[in-house]
Amino acid sequence: MSVTKKYLAKGTEIISIVAEQESKIQEVAQIFAQSILSGRMVHLFGSGHSRMMVEEMWPRYGSFPGFNPIVELSLSFHNLVVGANGQRQAMFLENVSGLAARILRNFDTSPQDTALVISSSGCNVVPIEMAEEFQKRNIKVVALVSKLHLEGSTSKKSDGKKLTDFADFVLDTGAPLGDAMIYLDGLDSPVAPGSTLGGVLLINCIKAEVAKILHENGKSPKVLSSGKIVGEKRAVDLFESAYDEHAHLMAKLYQNVGNK
Repeated sequence: MSVTKKYLAKGTEIISIVAEQESKIQEVAQIFAQSILSGRMVHLFGSGHSRMMVEEMWPRYGSFPGFNPIVELSLSFHNLVVGANGQRQAMFLENVSGLAARILRNFDTSPQDTALVISSSGCNVVPIEMAEEFQKRNIKVVALVSKLHLEGSTSKKSDGKKLTDFADFVLDTGAPLGDAMIYLDGLDSPVAPGSTLGGVLLINCIKAEVAKILHENGKSPKVLSSGKIVGEKRAVDLFESAYDEHAHLMAKLYQNVGNK
């Protein structure tokens, strides 16, 4: 069997693992939709490559306002690799205690908000403390992790707690321990990770379920759409109105910063 076929077979297994979580996906979509219907937001956080899941949710084609993407460049700016702003620094900062609280200090949150925190291992300090900080603010937290990788990893937090210890809901990408899925003869390090595949499936299932709930409750989402589908004028109108709505929602998150 070719390595392409092997990876696609592993991908099919991941699809099955995501499919088994349908009821949980729908529960998560309900709480996210309630935040948006209440005029509040769903906070999204991921460090390292987990930022990809944040950007997959919003903003991009097929997505809509209601989500606050919290992406710190110091934790997720990978393209320089080494030197200034290199990967070594990002991975170091990902385990600095107290950084999550400083990040959230910028936002006026509400218990009507909800949060999605993404971390494949669930063992790095900043994502764990981000979830912990959200729960301190009475915000329900959804953790998106790779269950097998989390269970086989050791937390870098001093008390040994993992992301799932501060989550009201847990979703599993289905990726294996170590993430990479393809072994080659004579090479001890597997290649081709799977957590992004499972994560993107989960994100878009949640997105579709949330859109359905919003639409059925009289708040049809302003979806960023291609002019090839909805017409050029409609696409521009949706683009402008979606970003305007996002700006208005974000304004609420700054309105009373420091006043509580």
